[in-house]
Amino acid sequence: MPSALTDGELTVLGLLVEQPRHGYELERVIEERGVRAWTTLGFSSIYYILDKLAKRGLIETTSAPSGGKSRATFGVTTLGRELCAAATRDALATLTPARARVLIAMANSPGLPDADVVAGLTGRLEALRKQLAEVQATRSRQEPLPASASAIFDYSEAMLAADTAWTEATLATLTKELAMDKYDVKKHHHDLYAPPSKEFTVVEVPELRYIAVDGRGDPNTSPAYANAVEALYGVAYALKFASKKTLGRDFVVGPLEGLWRADDPSVFLTRRKENWEWTMMISQPDWITEDMVRTAIDEATRKNAAKKKENAALGDVRLRTIVEGTCVQILHIGSYDDETPTLDRLHNRYLPDNGLTFNGDHHEIYLSDARRTAPAKLKTILRQPVKPA
Repeated sequence: MPSALTDGELTVLGLLVEQPRHGYELERVIEERGVRAWTTLGFSSIYYILDKLAKRGLIETTSAPSGGKSRATFGVTTLGRELCAAATRDALATLTPARARVLIAMANSPGLPDADVVAGLTGRLEALRKQLAEVQATRSRQEPLPASASAIFDYSEAMLAADTAWTEATLATLTKELAMDKYDVKKHHHDLYAPPSKEFTVVEVPELRYIAVDGRGDPNTSPAYANAVEALYGVAYALKFASKKTLGRDFVVGPLEGLWRADDPSVFLTRRKENWEWTMMISQPDWITEDMVRTAIDEATRKNAAKKKENAALGDVRLRTIVEGTCVQILHIGSYDDETPTLDRLHNRYLPDNGLTFNGDHHEIYLSDARRTAPAKLKTILRQPVKPA
């Protein structure tokens, strides 16, 4: 069967179909024709392949001088000629899937510093240009070439040229993105997103815009909560990509935030989560419009449909403007369920001691990814709008 031959075996067998050759001559032909530009056939593997082909009865020694194995000449057998022809016909018609390792690297690139990705692609571009020049030089030394050999060089050059063009375009896009002024709410409003963890601080929170979803119930068990968070991130990233593409303005997707409320604020101290009402939110730059949000919701809905998923919370996503004004906040480090002592200190000591009282919903900002962070290391901003008592 054609599939019984590896690429290296088929290459060597084809060269022996042309005429009997010894190992050093095979190496010379492989080098002269630039075969290594389109195979992984190394010199050290030639004799290994010859042994395999001989053991299968596909080639045989036609002469074996006393100088040893390295000068033994090999010719193809009838079985080898037939199998080579069948495998060649199959290879002519069969598409080879693209499995370039660089695609895996691009998938993993968000985990690297941008400078490392740029450096890697720049090195790749230089190597591709060098390899393309070498293939062209090898071709030039052998011209005029028969049609089959020209076709091989045409293909090698086309693949290298395509890879070069892709790398150039990818590098240009990445460089342009890095040059773009990327809005990051945590940096733009640094004082609001970097409070100390020891003492409460007072901040003035300006008017800010969010995409938001309302709900009720225990966030640990409520399907509505999970759907709301998933919907918010789907819309947030759709907005980010649309803003970059249509407006040329990029931004970092902000952290998940939550407004928590109840008729009796003490439920936050007793952790009676089934009585909590919430509004989950992700901040947005001021240039994001209602129309853009509606379009992003439609895009997220289409993506879910393609995956045969449904999320009713997408229909509940809204663009909201929130003004909290004077707030007291602190950074909590640890499990969400360990917030009680800090909240108790805020409610029953700090606010009364400073002549303040509640003036809005309890606000939490989740700086850590709970899926990847140990509970003891979670970072959460606890914020409470206040007014004079």
